Amino acid sequence: MIEIIPAIDMIGGRCVRLTKGDYAREKVYDASPLEMALEYSRSGVRRLHLVDLDGAKCGEPRNLSVLTEILSRTSLKVEYGGGIRSTSSLEKVIAMGANWAIIGSTAVTAPEKVKEWAGIVGPGRLILGVDFSEGKVATHGWMKTSALTPEELMDSFPDIEKVLCTDISRDGMLQGVDTAYYAALQAKYPSREISVSGGISSEEDILRLEEAGLRSVIVGKAIYEGRISMERLRYLCTRQGNNDKA
Repeated sequence: MIEIIPAIDMIGGRCVRLTKGDYAREKVYDASPLEMALEYSRSGVRRLHLVDLDGAKCGEPRNLSVLTEILSRTSLKVEYGGGIRSTSSLEKVIAMGANWAIIGSTAVTAPEKVKEWAGIVGPGRLILGVDFSEGKVATHGWMKTSALTPEELMDSFPDIEKVLCTDISRDGMLQGVDTAYYAALQAKYPSREISVSGGISSEEDILRLEEAGLRSVIVGKAIYEGRISMERLRYLCTRQGNNDKA
């Protein structure tokens, strides 16, 4: 059963969504990150994807107070990403209670440092962030493009079992996902959890990914824009919970 992981993207402590990662195409939503987290928790969500867009842009986490507030008010497990490019930032995110730290840019620019981090906090506390467009991995808040393919980056870190793959060209577009690509990627790395991100537009997209063998999916704008209602989210999460008990 695929796990649905709602996304909360933050700029200045507010809930926002970007289109294709473009900071100039920002849409601000009325609910605060804490309000959204509480609503997700009430809907049966167990895991939250928290993205610090300020941190991704400047290279250092900027919204850690939101992380601590959510952790103190909910039982959600939180994966936190955005600007974790130093040992001190990583240790701070983990010390403040994040279950996982998402590592993207540094995995490309300083892979040996990330391998060192895996030794410090354990590879199970890291999620490899693979943000890509046109087959190449992007870095620095999606503002730079590397020469690496997603597979090449994944092959560099075989001990990190959780991988977050974001298709930048589809992010925030509500156009659906390339299910065939993700199915092939999951088949190539059967022991790893590949979280699909970017383009989820409906419940049907989620169910197609489930049928293709994917284990988790990040959903953001489809919820904010009402494409997936809280009622349907609650149903899908209940379905997941019942399956776990079976």
